Amino acid sequence: MTDYGHDLLFGTFITPTAALPERVVELARASETAGLDLVTFQDHPYQPRFLDTWTLLAYVAARTETIHLAANVTNLPLRPPAVLARAVASLDLLSGGRVELGLGAGAFWDAIAAMGRRPSTSSAARGTPPTARVSPWTGGTTASTARSGGRRRRTPSRSGWAR
Repeated sequence: MTDYGHDLLFGTFITPTAALPERVVELARASETAGLDLVTFQDHPYQPRFLDTWTLLAYVAARTETIHLAANVTNLPLRPPAVLARAVASLDLLSGGRVELGLGAGAFWDAIAAMGRRPSTSSAARGTPPTARVSPWTGGTTASTARSGGRRRRTPSRSGWAR
C-alpha cells in the first residue's frame, strides 16, 4: 500500500460518551502519553448519549500538549460551514496548530431531519462539495486544493490562510 509521500500516523477513535466524560478525556490524555499522533471523536450531534464533539475537542486541546485532534468526521449538515470554519480556525490557533478537519455529508438523515435539517439544504448531501474556503481572519476566500488520496494542510494565520 502506498503512503502517498506522507508519514504513517497512528491515533485513537474514542467514543464521546456523555455518561463518562472524564473517562473520555483520560483516554485522550493516555493516547498522548502513549506517543500517538492523533485522537478523534465521532460527531453525531443528534445522539444524546454523546458529548458535543467540538466542545470536547476544545476541552481536550486544553488538557493536552502535543497530540493532534479531530472529529471523525464532522457532520456538515448540522454544522453551519461559516461558523464551523471560524471555530476550527480558532481552535487550531489556540491549540498550536493541532486541529485536523474531516467533513462528512451525513449518513443518518432521519436523525438529521429530526434536528430540523433537510437533505436538500446540504451541498455535501447533494454531492457538491465546497469549492472555496472563507478565511475567518480576513473575510477573503481561498480556492480548495484537495487532492484525491493526498493531504493538504492549510494553517490559519491572522493575515489569511497560509500553506
